Amino acid sequence: MMKVEHNTEKCWFIIREDGFEAHLAYQLTASVMDIRHTIVPQEIGGRGIAALLMETACNYAREHNYRIRATCAYASVWLKRHSGYDWEDACQGDSCAI
Repeated sequence: MMKVEHNTEKCWFIIREDGFEAHLAYQLTASVMDIRHTIVPQEIGGRGIAALLMETACNYAREHNYRIRATCAYASVWLKRHSGYDWEDACQGDSCAI
C-alpha cells in the first residue's frame, strides 16, 4: 500500500514510489482548501496515485472543516465523480492553476 505524506510547510501531499515523487499542492485560507495541482510523473502513472492524493486531501479538508476549491482540472473531475465533499469548481479549462 502506498504511503501518503503531508508536508504542511509546503502545503503538499506526497507519495514516493519507485524513486519518483508525486504530489498534490494546495493553498489554505481561513475556511478554504484550494487544490491547485496534482503532479504524477509519467513513470508511475496509471497506478491510482493522483486519486489517492485527492482522497487524502479531501478527507483532510473534511476533517478540518475546510471547503474545497478545485482550481486543478484533475481535482475538478475527481470531485465530480466522488460525492460527499463540500466543494466549488474554480477550474479554468483543462489545466491547473499554475
